[in-house]
Amino acid sequence: MKIESVHDRAFAPYGKVLEGYDTGELLATLERVTPLPEGTAYVPSQPELEALPIAGQLAGNAYGGMPIQLGWCNGHNTKLNCLEYHRDSEINCGTRDFILLVAREDDIVDGRLDTARVRAFRVPAGEVVEVYATTLHYAPCSAKAGEGFRVLVALPRGTNGPRPEITPLNGEDRMLWACNKWLLAHGESAEAAQGAVVALDGENIDIAGDIG
Repeated sequence: MKIESVHDRAFAPYGKVLEGYDTGELLATLERVTPLPEGTAYVPSQPELEALPIAGQLAGNAYGGMPIQLGWCNGHNTKLNCLEYHRDSEINCGTRDFILLVAREDDIVDGRLDTARVRAFRVPAGEVVEVYATTLHYAPCSAKAGEGFRVLVALPRGTNGPRPEITPLNGEDRMLWACNKWLLAHGESAEAAQGAVVALDGENIDIAGDIG
């Protein structure tokens, strides 16, 4: 699979690099207080990250004053498995280079998405990247074989919390997996086994052979 850069024009429909942020303390804190599991782990809110000055800058500058949470997604991964989206942008920043597998919400046709529409973009270590609300994404992938990742995940507060109890009114409602989180699962994923809507057709992409 071709791995492009978030600095390429091709990334423009999916997100953008946010300039002007000093991420040094953020990266050091991610390294110090968060684990690096063999699989992947996600924590939506990490107090040590939310106490940093950059937390206030992201809330005020990047989110225009909205209440946000700073958490992380760490581990080792090379597979797609699922795609998710939120009603708001997500902001990522990693201690090492990492890769995002993404597609667009308008690639969904009749509630399903062909994984051939998925593209891969490398995010350089320390750079702050906004992933648009209309961009489907999921867990980061390693950018180097055998190397893990520690990635900041900033989102509006409450996102990925407990799923609200709703009466489904349409097909999208059945994809609601958590608070502000709509999920499309591949049939091979653990999430599908847990009851997530299987809505990804085609290959469950694995970039293990595309990273050095």
